[in-house]
Amino acid sequence: MGRILGLFSTTLTLLFSLFVMFPLPFQCSKSCGSGHRRRALLCMDQTGEEVHEMFCVDQRRPDDSERCNTHVCEFIWITGDWTECSASCGQGYNRRLVSCSEVHAGNDNYEYGHQSLSNCPGTPPESYMPCSQGPCPPTQEWRVGVWGPCSVSCGDGVMERTVQCVSTEGQGSDSCPSDTKPEASKVCSSPACHLPTSCSDVQSLSGVQPDGEQFLNIQGKALKVYCAGMQTDRPREYITLTTGEGENYSEVFGFRLIDPTQCPANGTRREDCECRRDYTAAGLSTFTRVRLDLSKMHIITIDWQFAFTREGHRVPFATAGDCYSASRCPQGRFSINLSGTGFQLAEETKWISQGNYAVADIHKSQDGSRVTGMCGGYCGKCTPSSGSYLLITVA
Repeated sequence: MGRILGLFSTTLTLLFSLFVMFPLPFQCSKSCGSGHRRRALLCMDQTGEEVHEMFCVDQRRPDDSERCNTHVCEFIWITGDWTECSASCGQGYNRRLVSCSEVHAGNDNYEYGHQSLSNCPGTPPESYMPCSQGPCPPTQEWRVGVWGPCSVSCGDGVMERTVQCVSTEGQGSDSCPSDTKPEASKVCSSPACHLPTSCSDVQSLSGVQPDGEQFLNIQGKALKVYCAGMQTDRPREYITLTTGEGENYSEVFGFRLIDPTQCPANGTRREDCECRRDYTAAGLSTFTRVRLDLSKMHIITIDWQFAFTREGHRVPFATAGDCYSASRCPQGRFSINLSGTGFQLAEETKWISQGNYAVADIHKSQDGSRVTGMCGGYCGKCTPSSGSYLLITVA
């Protein structure tokens, strides 16, 4: 009996079941350009209870979606505000955001949704714009040269380099900050050396040797010095003048004007002048080496071991004179050239004029290695202000 009632109930459900559609609660899939909107669809029996869709197989199934928002989409370019110029001076650029948006029409306002740039019509607005903030002031920077050699060939010394403040155009400037200035000198150390410091040291270390050139440690530099008298108990040091006799000589000119009030040929030397050659102090000496006093760092000008008197009397090194004219017309000459020796004349080395109507015209090279002079009077000469020696330093 129960089985019969169950079949009867199922039959009634099949007879009276139908699809029921509910209002469309779901939003359209697109805001424009034809989207779709879905709605709920249920199979219900005569009591209003939801049953399985199998009970509605005899019913035509209604559509559960429909088209919506079929109007054409509207896309527009949206631009943001320009940023400030990227440069504080000179040329820079302003920047802004540019996007493509779809316009959603509402009752009171518009809403925007970001889209691909290809959806918007035409060329996008500029997102960059050049700007100019006026010329930039020239900038300065420190520039350094390469380090020079160590000032000594043994022991501790100093290395130096050039440090310059320059503008971007390469012009010199004094506006670089001093607290960032690179160092222009630094301490350097060459390998320890054990060179002798005098010819006596050479003799003590190596015994009796022939006279000749030796390397000595002079004020931290290894310099070549000629050692003479090495078979005696008092060897002496000499500087070999590498430029030769033609660059190292002293002269007292022997001609005298008959009329000493004149200066013929604008002071140019002429041996066919109206002169007589009778100045008894005249002479010409040339030098291949000069005596060096290491304890006082000076050249002894009256040492004659390596001097050669070519005419008349001996003339000390770095000395010149004449008895040619009383009209500032010097003819006596001297020349010193220490190039290649490692020595130079000290900055404080000066010459003085002596005698009647004495005049001296002295020219010293910037590095102190060369000096030339024209001196004379009636009668007059010039000599080193220090007397019979010349102050020197290591180059």
